[in-house]
Amino acid sequence: MILDVPDLSVQYFEGRRRQQQSQKIVEHHYHFDIFNEVIDFQLQELNTRYSIEAIDLLKLSSALDPNEDYRSFNIGDICTLVEKYYPLDFTSQEKFNFPFQLKHFECDMHNDVRLQNLTCLSQLCVVLTETGKSKAFYLLDRLIRLILTLPAFTSTSEWSFSAMKIIKTRLRNKMEHGFLADNLVINIEREIAETFTSDSILEEFVSLKERSSQF
Repeated sequence: MILDVPDLSVQYFEGRRRQQQSQKIVEHHYHFDIFNEVIDFQLQELNTRYSIEAIDLLKLSSALDPNEDYRSFNIGDICTLVEKYYPLDFTSQEKFNFPFQLKHFECDMHNDVRLQNLTCLSQLCVVLTETGKSKAFYLLDRLIRLILTLPAFTSTSEWSFSAMKIIKTRLRNKMEHGFLADNLVINIEREIAETFTSDSILEEFVSLKERSSQF
């Protein structure tokens, strides 16, 4: 298949007629009128889809990326990530010791060949576990595991919102929160709900009534 490559230095025509000649060249049209417009549109879509906090979390998380010989590794960003988004997962003493542990890891990651040539955070987590370094760098290992749960947490949230759109339709938009939550649980955990039978549900209600009557 032969592709026609346009001459970027010639004058650009707005239409097929010669009299519709513009004041710009072909390169300007493709660069600014098309390429930049598409980039701006994609940026606007990303900005509306993700909140400022989510973008900030992703930026700080990239400081742990082992790709390209840990080029993005930044102790300050990692400590900010812990302080800002995982304050309850680390004690005050652990937060104080974290920068020192990261400095030891920074020296080790350039000297130990097992920590090199890694392309993603999950590989780093596996290597830390296999080499036993997860015990020496236990704070770093904990933070990596917390970050690796983000995709599962995000997909679970998206799944919940999708289920809510199915349950709470236009005809049932006055459904109260309690009843809505009960229906969402059944819809989301349908695999577990399918194991229940009508008799087991009735027996559970009977047992609840008997226990309440004893008090």
